[in-house]
Parts: sequence; C-alpha cells; structure tokens
Amino acid sequence: MAVPQASAAFIARVTAARDPLAVARALADTFAVTAAARDKAGGTPKAERDQLRASGLLSLVIPREQGGLGASWSETLAIVREIARVDSSLAHVFGFHHLMLATVRLFSRPAQWRPWFEQTAAKQWFWGNALNPLDTRTVVRRHPGWRDFSGRKSFCSGAMDSEMLIASGVDAEGGGLLLAAVPTGRSGITVHGDWNNMGQRQTDSGSATFENVRVEEDEMLLDPGPLSTPFACLRPVLAQLLFANLFLGIAEGAFAQARRYTRQEARPWFRSAADSASQDPYVLRHYGQLWVELEGARALVERASTLFDEAWRQGETLNAEARAKVAVAVATAKVASTRTGLDVSNRLFEVTGARATHGELALDRYWRNVRTQTLHDPVDYKLHELGEWALNDVPPTPSFYS
Repeated sequence: MAVPQASAAFIARVTAARDPLAVARALADTFAVTAAARDKAGGTPKAERDQLRASGLLSLVIPREQGGLGASWSETLAIVREIARVDSSLAHVFGFHHLMLATVRLFSRPAQWRPWFEQTAAKQWFWGNALNPLDTRTVVRRHPGWRDFSGRKSFCSGAMDSEMLIASGVDAEGGGLLLAAVPTGRSGITVHGDWNNMGQRQTDSGSATFENVRVEEDEMLLDPGPLSTPFACLRPVLAQLLFANLFLGIAEGAFAQARRYTRQEARPWFRSAADSASQDPYVLRHYGQLWVELEGARALVERASTLFDEAWRQGETLNAEARAKVAVAVATAKVASTRTGLDVSNRLFEVTGARATHGELALDRYWRNVRTQTLHDPVDYKLHELGEWALNDVPPTPSFYS
C-alpha cells in the first residue's frame, strides 16, 4: 500500500528531533480514545496501523545507513511499553514487527537483510508473523532454485494487513525447521480472520494457509540460519524481553486507570472512617503493595533491556557465556512482569469497587489481555530454567522460547 504523503516529512522531523518516544506518546493518546471500543469489536485496527505507518516508527531499529531511525532495542521496547499502557494489541503487533526485523537480521546474510531493511524504511512496511515452531503442519519441499511451502500455521500475530511475513515450515527431507521472508500478498498465502480469543483481540493472531507457495532461495533465511550462533540465539531472548515490556506496560496502564478511578469516582466503604476512597487505609495498603511490585518489575525489565543492548552491540563476537547472562536477566524480568501484570490487572478492582465493573469502562480488558498473552509459554518452565541456573549453574538452553 502507499504510505501517506505526510510520512516522509514526518520521518524527517522525527529523525531530526531524535525523540520518537514523544511521537509514540502522541499516538498512544489517540489510541486510548478508542481502545476499549476496539477491544470489544475485535478485528484489524486498520486505521491505527496506518497511523503507525505514517509515524515512521516502523523503522525504529533499522540502522540509519538503511534509512531507519537507528534506535536501540531499549528505546524501541520503551515505545512498545508506552503503547501497551493504553492498547496492548497494537503494542503486540508493533513489537512483533520489530521482532520480525530482528529475525531477518540475525538469520540471513547482509545481502538479504539490508535490502529488506531499506524497503521497509522507504515504504513503511509492516512485518507479520507466521513463525510458530511448535506448529509443524507447514511442510517445505525443495525444487531446483526454489522451495514450496504448503500447510497451515497458527498464532500468526500481525499477519493481517502486513506487507511481509516471516514463515516457518518443516523440511520434508531432513525434518528441520526452515524460515523464509515472503510478501504477504504472494499467490497461495491466505491469512484467515479467525482470531476470536478473550484477550489481545486486535492482534489478528489467527491462522494462515500456505498452498504451494513458491519461495525463492534468496528468500530463505539459511545463512547463518535459526539459532546457529550465540548472536543468532538472541532472537528468542528478544522475544521474551518484548513480552516482559508488554506485560509491564499493561500493568502500568491498569494501575493508571485504577488510580484515576479511585481518586475521582470510587466511594469509601460505609464502615470506613475515611472521607474519601483515596484516604481509606486498606485502599492505601493495596496501592503501596502494587507500587512495590511495579517498581521491582520496572527495575528488572530496564536492567534486562540494558544488558540486551550490550549483547546486541557485540554482534558476531558475542559468546555463549555472554548470551546466557542476558538470557537469565530477561527470563527473570519475564517472570516478574508476568506476575505483576496479572496481579495489578486483577487487584485493580479491589481499589475501585463494584461500580468499576461497568461494561463501558472495560477495565477487565487489562486482565484479559495479560492473561491471554502470558500463556504464550508456561512461566513454570521459565522458573525451572532459572532454578537450574541459580542452583546448578546450568544456563538456559537456546530454543525459540529461551
């Protein structure tokens, strides 16, 4: 699709100002107005995705040499968090877009990823996900000079209304996992609008079908390939760090909404001696507990983001030991943000009261969203990995989930 004409000037202004976070905050204010209604409606947030295209923020992590904004991962994930505070579905697809860019950067040759980055920055492409390593229904068959992708793929977040997809399939010959970067509109690809879950309702995380999709050899991500080097193994660490920022952003948004409601709308219980809900001792105790949880999660997430930036800058010189250090930090932040997100989004009703359950307020969406996304991979297994590290000095084994 054509990028709005204002986009080029907008990107230039963002680049000159070096303040994409301010742009993200302005967008978040706009998204917040319709977030509850769109969450109820589900479907594709087309207008909001186009606003992200026009903002220039889709090229955040793309180096300036390829026409991007050259942001660090800490800066990029801070923007994911900013959006997640008001609309976690948009934050999800925005974050996954950058995760897909990291995927091609880590798994392909410079001769592949550089042109893709340049095109993404120039045309403000959205990248979607059709990479689910646990779903083995898509099979890849080899032909002279090209591959055939055929089958179905689930949990394809952001695939709808995207220009490019990262797709995975099982090698028909060797059984290994193969990845490719392909245009979403290519013949044989059908993205189904069948996402109908209780949370993250505008992430379009449904299924896609590949019917004899022709994938050229230079679209295959084979060199160095998935999880092939310590640097390439940063991809799953980034995915986990993305989730940690997403969960923390949801928690911060839930806290902010609860605080506003408690101060402006909530009433003290009839047995309370307080004149207002904001002075009730039990309400204050809850807020104190939630504040401690949020501060702890924030510190862990920001520390993990800093360590990830340091690891990313090392590039191919990154060794397994350094990769393990950042993986442990990210896993720790992921567990903390999972617990904090679930607790804050649940307990917000204890400080707002029965009237805060009114359907039009839709305060339940914070819990529904974080509960849905925290099931992506079981936190119990993350704790098992951390236990092996803490007790036995065994680092996490690189996989698409650790």
